[in-house]
Amino acid sequence: MAVSRALSDAVWPAVPTGGLVLVPVGSTEQHGPHLPLDTDTVIAHAVARRCADALPTGASGPLSVAPPLAYGASGEHADFPGTVSIGHEALRAVIVELVRSLSLWAGRVVFVNGHGGNTATLDGALGQLRAEGHDVAWTGCEVPGGDAHAGRTETSLMLHLTPERVRPDAAVAGDTRPLAVLLPELMARGVRAVSPSGVIGDPAGASAEEGRRAMDAMASAAVRRIDAWTVDGRGRLVDRARTPRPGAVRR
Repeated sequence: MAVSRALSDAVWPAVPTGGLVLVPVGSTEQHGPHLPLDTDTVIAHAVARRCADALPTGASGPLSVAPPLAYGASGEHADFPGTVSIGHEALRAVIVELVRSLSLWAGRVVFVNGHGGNTATLDGALGQLRAEGHDVAWTGCEVPGGDAHAGRTETSLMLHLTPERVRPDAAVAGDTRPLAVLLPELMARGVRAVSPSGVIGDPAGASAEEGRRAMDAMASAAVRRIDAWTVDGRGRLVDRARTPRPGAVRR
């Protein structure tokens, strides 16, 4: 990404106004014994940077990537040392105030979310912000068919993005049942109740090449959604090829 796209590198006279700002949102939480605590943040930031490189300026104007929001709603991981969660209420307040501040000089704002635990908060906060008249939306970093947490998918992504920070010798398999099966107990008792290692999935077979393909797919999907700008009732960007939910709006 060009230095001018990174908001943290800019001086104020060089900050483009009226354009699109991408805000990566991640977490600081356990990712098993082999991945760093900032895994979600690293992935969301990488997707945002790739989007900034690939998006046409067009109607959205100049592009900037804000510094990532590295703390999220990670209460389900609270039993693991190193996890830092600010909870849903605080995260919602941060998102709302970020957009209100950005709107003083930016145009559109897109949150690029790398942590599933943030989704309900993003839905609520962006619903409020859009009702206030802000041109804001969010998109996730999903890999179709990927496992849930610190398994093969995230391990491959991190081997691609920051291989020196992955500890393959420490990787272990966790609970490999589908997330839909695990979710009731996970929400009631936390991740540690279903996986003492913190892994949901199996890192075995992860590779940097698989991570590269996954990153390309995530970034391409995010670019497609942002460029189409079809926003559902929760503030989520959806693929225009899909049937929009009631309340979806298109530019």
